[in-house]
Amino acid sequence: MRTSDAIAPLPLAGRRALARRGRLLRLTLAERSLLLVAVDLLLLNAALALAAAWLAGYPPAAVFSPGYLKWYITLSLLWLAAANILDLYNLARAASGTAIIGMSSLAAFLTALIYLMIPWLTPAITNRIYGAGFILLAVGGITGWRALYARGLSQPAFYRHALVVGDGAAAAGLLAELRAGAAAHRPNPYRGTGYLIIGVVPLHGGQGDGQLPVLGAPDQLVGLARQYDVDEIILADPVAAQADPATFQALLDCRELGIPIRALAEVYERMTARLPVEYARCDPALTLSPADSASNRLYIAAKWLIDRIAALIGLIALGLLAPIIALANAIWCPGPLFYYQERLGLAGRPFIVRKFRTMVPDAERTTGATWAAAGDPRITPVGAILRRSRLDELPQVLNVLAGEMSLVGPRPERPEFVGRLAEELPAYRIRHAVKPGITGWAQVRCPYGDSIEAARIKLEHDLYYVRHASLYLDLIILLKTAAVVLGLRGR
Repeated sequence: MRTSDAIAPLPLAGRRALARRGRLLRLTLAERSLLLVAVDLLLLNAALALAAAWLAGYPPAAVFSPGYLKWYITLSLLWLAAANILDLYNLARAASGTAIIGMSSLAAFLTALIYLMIPWLTPAITNRIYGAGFILLAVGGITGWRALYARGLSQPAFYRHALVVGDGAAAAGLLAELRAGAAAHRPNPYRGTGYLIIGVVPLHGGQGDGQLPVLGAPDQLVGLARQYDVDEIILADPVAAQADPATFQALLDCRELGIPIRALAEVYERMTARLPVEYARCDPALTLSPADSASNRLYIAAKWLIDRIAALIGLIALGLLAPIIALANAIWCPGPLFYYQERLGLAGRPFIVRKFRTMVPDAERTTGATWAAAGDPRITPVGAILRRSRLDELPQVLNVLAGEMSLVGPRPERPEFVGRLAEELPAYRIRHAVKPGITGWAQVRCPYGDSIEAARIKLEHDLYYVRHASLYLDLIILLKTAAVVLGLRGR
């Protein structure tokens, strides 16, 4: 694994050399995300102000007047939508120059082009030079900044130094998971997280597992943290660490010094946007319900209203498309227009989901309940188009109106599979704590799966959604779903 990868143990000399560098350079995940958003918006709005004053003939004082604030708000909203659709705030993607330069250029170009087409909310196009100049300034500024971030802020000098306390095997398991992801994807999906594991401090005289250097005993934590200039301490098993009096006191001493202490499961979750099933037993807080707060209740009410409005709009689209799809089916594969199937929803209650039929009639007559696979011969020509465009899901707006589903949530699974998955995967039934959705975090983050391992990865995404559900996350999912639909990347 290269030193530019997300979590990579270095030789002792290298770790000590890096430890001498200032902590201010070592950005957290939240700081990296905030920096990307802030500089993106600053550069885009600066490009607009410069183009309006320099090329469109607006007086400089007028360009910055409150009356033209709508220009910058409109541009900012357009950019945030385009950037999230193209996944530009994925820290792993942002850290890869080859991946980010083309996508950031495309996002800036599309944002500027669409912006110029919006009347009333944008500066009047007084000449062609203004339009072309604004596009060039926007694309040039964003591309240059993103290239600088990928080449500069992804270097080891900006990595956060972490020390693992507890089971070295658990930390090694996390390393293996990240390395497996790095080997299976281009670009490396974890490079941008910026973590460096210095070593491990085992509990109860453990010797580690040989993959990470053992640095000392728990009662030496304060000295080790100072020696290696540690930014975070990661607990492989928070329950076991706090149950040991000596370790607990050492952790309190480190906390008093202002050193953040995290659970290994939390670090995994922050880096992968998945809730780790394997480590949930080490951190019971990961499976607790969200706080009973006013903001959470407001979210539930807003989600209910948005679901009904979206379902009513979806009914119009359903009425327009159903005759066309029925005619296409009659020509290429006669049979029922709709497909009805039992699924499990909120609290594990069964309900009947409605979809446009995409397979031959009685597709499971001889095989029984099976997952669809790549190149599945049961899928009809019309069904292939419906699946790629995700239009086969459209009839589920009826389930949303009936209160059985939501617009966004974990995809409902068939009862035949739930029992098996629950036996293989701990915490599987937690996904039934919220209403299932037409689209979800797992659907926009990972490809279609037809195995237990694929189901595990999807489950981790679903559990992440259950834990972090919010209007903001729902909006991100809807934007990414739009990208899947427009790009015909469904399956």
